[in-house]
Amino acid sequence: MVVGYRRYLDLIQDLTAGKELVSSGMTQEMERCRAALHRAAAGATVALISSGDPGLYGMAGLALELASRERISVPIEICPGVTSAGASAAAMGAPLMLDFATISLSDLLVPWETIRRRLEAVASADLVVALYNPRSKRRKSQLEEAAVIFRTHRPGTTPVGIGTAVGTAEESILLSDLDRFLDEEIGMRSIVIIGNSSSRILDGRFVTPRGYKV
Repeated sequence: MVVGYRRYLDLIQDLTAGKELVSSGMTQEMERCRAALHRAAAGATVALISSGDPGLYGMAGLALELASRERISVPIEICPGVTSAGASAAAMGAPLMLDFATISLSDLLVPWETIRRRLEAVASADLVVALYNPRSKRRKSQLEEAAVIFRTHRPGTTPVGIGTAVGTAEESILLSDLDRFLDEEIGMRSIVIIGNSSSRILDGRFVTPRGYKV
C-alpha cells in the first residue's frame, strides 16, 4: 500500500503498479498519516510518501507524533531522500558550501511573528538561507518582507538562486540577486536560496566559498 499526496504519487507511477494507492490533496497530511498508521497496525506493509526528504518539512515527524499520541505500535522506518535545498543547490552550483539555515515562509502552522524573528536572526548572522514555501497565489507579502529583512543586512548584489520543480521535467533554475529576484516567477514548488557576504556568481554558477586559499 502506498499513501501520499496526489502529485507525488503521480511522479512515482512506475514504482506503484499493482499496489493499492491512497491519495489526498494538500493540507490533508493528518488524514494520510492516520490512514498509513492504521493500515500498518492492521498488518499491511505501507509506504508513506513525501517529496524531498521526509524528515525535512515532510511526513516523518507527523507520523511519529501521531503514532505516539494514538498509541499505534508499528515499526517505522524513515528512508532519507534528497532535500529540495540540496537538489536546488546542486543545480545552481554550490551555494550551501558554508553554514546555512532553512526556513519555511508558510505561516499555516507557525505564526508569522516567529518566522520573522528567525529571518532576522539568520540575516544578521550572515548565514546562507534556503527559503521553503516562499510564495503562493494568496500568500505574497511574506517573501517580500523576507527580502526587506535581508536587504537591511546584505547588499542588493547578493546572489539569489530560485529552483522550481527541481528534479522533474518542469525544472527551472534562475540566478538573480537581492534587488531583483522578486520579479521572477516564484511559487510553492520553488525554493529560494539567498547567499551570504562571501557568495559569488562564478562562471554562471552560484558559489559560497568554503574558505580555502584558492
